Amino acid sequence: MNPQGSLRARLTRAPVLSDPEAAAARLADVAFPDGFLDPPLRALLLGIADHSPFLWQLVARAPERLVALMEQAPEVSNADLVARQRDAGRTAAEPDLPAIAAVLRQNRAEHALLVALADIGGVWPLATVTAALSDFADASVRAAADAMLLQAAAAGRFVLPDATDPQTGSGLIVLALGKHGAGELNYSSDIDLVVFFDPETAPLKPGLEPTPFFTKLAQGMAKLLQERTADGYVHRVDYRLRPDPGSTPTALSLNSAYLYYETLGQNWERAAYIKARAMAGDIPAGERFLADLKPFVWRKYFDFASIADVHAMKRQIHAVRGHDTIAVAGHDIKLGRGGIREIEFFVQTQQLVFGGRRPDLRGRGTVAMLSGLVADGWIDAEARDELTAAYDFLRTIEHRLQMVRDEQTQRLPADAAELDGFARFAGFATLGAFEAALLHHARRVQAHYALLFEAEPDLSSAVGDLVFSGTGDDPATLATLAKLGFRNPEQAAETVRGWHFGRRPAVRTARTREVLTELVPALMQALGGTAEPDTALDTLDRAFGRMPAALELLTILKSNERLRLLFADLLGTAPRLAETVSFSPHVLDAVIDRDFADAAIDPESIGAHYRALLGRPSDHEDFLDRSRDAARQMRFLTGARLLSGILSPVEAGRAYAVIADTVVASALAQVSDAFFADHGAVPNGRLAILGLGRLGAWQLTADSDLDLVVVYDFDNDDRMSAGPKPLDAAVAYNRLTQRVVAALTVPTRRGHLYEVDLRLRPGGGQGPVAVQVRSFRAYHDGEADLWEHMALTRARVVAGDAGLGADLNALIRTIVAQPREVADVNRAVRAMRDVVESEKGYSGPLDLKLAPGGLLDLDFLAQALVLGHGSRHPGLVDLNAVEVFAYAANAELLATDAAERLAGAYRLFDDVIHWQRLMVEGDPAQASTVAMTRLAVAMGLPEAGRLAALLDERRADIRTLFDRLLG
Repeated sequence: MNPQGSLRARLTRAPVLSDPEAAAARLADVAFPDGFLDPPLRALLLGIADHSPFLWQLVARAPERLVALMEQAPEVSNADLVARQRDAGRTAAEPDLPAIAAVLRQNRAEHALLVALADIGGVWPLATVTAALSDFADASVRAAADAMLLQAAAAGRFVLPDATDPQTGSGLIVLALGKHGAGELNYSSDIDLVVFFDPETAPLKPGLEPTPFFTKLAQGMAKLLQERTADGYVHRVDYRLRPDPGSTPTALSLNSAYLYYETLGQNWERAAYIKARAMAGDIPAGERFLADLKPFVWRKYFDFASIADVHAMKRQIHAVRGHDTIAVAGHDIKLGRGGIREIEFFVQTQQLVFGGRRPDLRGRGTVAMLSGLVADGWIDAEARDELTAAYDFLRTIEHRLQMVRDEQTQRLPADAAELDGFARFAGFATLGAFEAALLHHARRVQAHYALLFEAEPDLSSAVGDLVFSGTGDDPATLATLAKLGFRNPEQAAETVRGWHFGRRPAVRTARTREVLTELVPALMQALGGTAEPDTALDTLDRAFGRMPAALELLTILKSNERLRLLFADLLGTAPRLAETVSFSPHVLDAVIDRDFADAAIDPESIGAHYRALLGRPSDHEDFLDRSRDAARQMRFLTGARLLSGILSPVEAGRAYAVIADTVVASALAQVSDAFFADHGAVPNGRLAILGLGRLGAWQLTADSDLDLVVVYDFDNDDRMSAGPKPLDAAVAYNRLTQRVVAALTVPTRRGHLYEVDLRLRPGGGQGPVAVQVRSFRAYHDGEADLWEHMALTRARVVAGDAGLGADLNALIRTIVAQPREVADVNRAVRAMRDVVESEKGYSGPLDLKLAPGGLLDLDFLAQALVLGHGSRHPGLVDLNAVEVFAYAANAELLATDAAERLAGAYRLFDDVIHWQRLMVEGDPAQASTVAMTRLAVAMGLPEAGRLAALLDERRADIRTLFDRLLG
């Protein structure tokens, strides 16, 4: 048959009718010239009237257009329409955008009808259909670029290098990717464009910033093409294949693009660039850019690492289907089993792996590259022929689906009647025949695809699709995330995509993102098993933002399901512990060790554990790093044991305190050795460190500061140290104290140990950082205020010389137990509480330390009892607050009922504070609703409201008792 004969003369096929009468009635409503409707054309138009509302509207709205198309060769019509579309943007020096938009849409309607007639009528093969669609899309984009550049020139923002050719030399680069780039565009597809610009060559008005200019220009092009008007639309434009579309402008500079692809480019982006084509703007500049990008796309050596990444992408797509059955109704012929995507993956995966060494495997066309793989010996001719036939069949069915209503869909109808009608539109006499053909091709695709990926490891989720490659939301993935318990699936998907784009420092290396891609399905399922999946994911995302690297953590999580589940639970329950894991992933190992349940918290056991972790530091810097790692692991274990119920909050408080004692003693020993090696020992010199506050009371929390006071003693008749650099004793001990504090507080690459507060020393923040013992005694005998004696009720020696420590403990007991008038003590304690309340206030009802009726009230009551009655009841000294209340009741200093209420509230508040420090990030007093729910569950209550009500009730009771007991 003459390929240039008229379209009418070359018709060979027509759809099978479902409702002949209705189709005939529609056809009768349209007036055509006499003799125009010969049998082949009549059959074709009846099929369109029966099955495609979109195409029939095009026919009925302008019959004369159909007549003209039918009487001319479709190749001639196509060339004419492409040329008209290409020229539509250059109608005038100052373009009329609404008029241009109308012409573009009218041309598109005519072209859509032409292609459909040639396709459905059996005139054009698939390759000709997709080439015609791609050529027309090229013309549309070039026309839009012309119009926007001419508009910018008319406004004085852009200097035209050539008025007859606005794009060459413009600095604008428009790449077509995906099927458009490959010349394989489908009927109603979006067009995937990427817009770059060269600020060095762009002839912009002086002083005009190029990024806003080209971003606005790209947005204007998209609007001109995709905005729906009375004439319809031209193409939907998708700019999301640009580098990290969630955080970059629509148009990027070439330098930004080069930097991104060199450092953060992903394997799926390499696959996307296989099909990339410079299509509009300064095309020679675009081709140079793509040539420069070849080392990113095509690796010199066989790139087997890439196939692992595609393994993961494939697993994400099929994470949950778990079986090979294809239900034809509702089947997605692109993403479903045996679909178009599997054929494309089959080709692109092997192109990525072998194309670096085989330039003949770098082609854009899917079918052409199947032949290339045969020529290179990677597949046999049978595989090529079967996959080519399947590709042709599936792409044709895809076009039929989209021709029904001009929608970008690849999903077959789920309704049986609709599916039967569609099968007839596709040319099958029965639904059974269509189903048989589809299953025949899909199973062949599956078989070849399975051979390619037969050795893949299995980390996939078992609950549903989890696709995070690319740029858009996959509906099935959103459904899976919702099923997993994520309340905001769209945000969750965007977060994970952000990791793949390298938006977080910890996941920017290629190897890290390869492991991440493998891990994501299993990780998301683990997060879905927590009480608050969204919170857990957000915690991990913020950790990635703070971590220097995540490869070690992700590798551990990938290799051990138990640790993966534990880490997910920590993210959802104890974000502070999860942050520790993020920075030191191997702390997780200790949790699955058989000794985890053996929670010895005595100083000997904890000291031995710390020394084992510390090892033998090579120098002071190494000591600082090792001490931070050791303390972090031990504090993590304590928190994990608290969460696991192995330790109670009281026991955890003691464990945290013993760890701090051990760390302080170790730092003192390390610093002292080096210090005295330089300066020599002080004759008869001794130093001890007091712990006060929660440390002194054995109630330290996961993130408590250390309240320390450093006390020393020496022989006043021999004050100079005996070393190479002698120092006065007072100077020496103050410098030594500063170095010890630095060893505890200075941040290193391994983090920091503790925040240290020295303000409870005599003189507070004004005096020297360390105090001689006789000055300490004199101060507390004469100058100290009562509140400073209150602080001493919770003081104990935590490190240093044992002899001086014993002397200090005895001295403190003497100071605390000196005779005082009870009324004076109560009045002073009440006044002190009023001062604190006035100066510090409190941050809300969950501020259990400072809020009225909170722990500060309880501690002040206990301290008032000790200071007021300690001289007559020395047994009160050295007791914690709960023990003080019990002793006071037994000694009839306090009513039994009041003592029990005070002790019960203290235990409640202290427990909540321990849980707060683990479960709440930021200010614990400002806990979110989610965090409050976690706290309530930890406290054995069903929901947050019950916990808040209980705390409010107890605080009100304690404030009443406080007022009554202290006046």
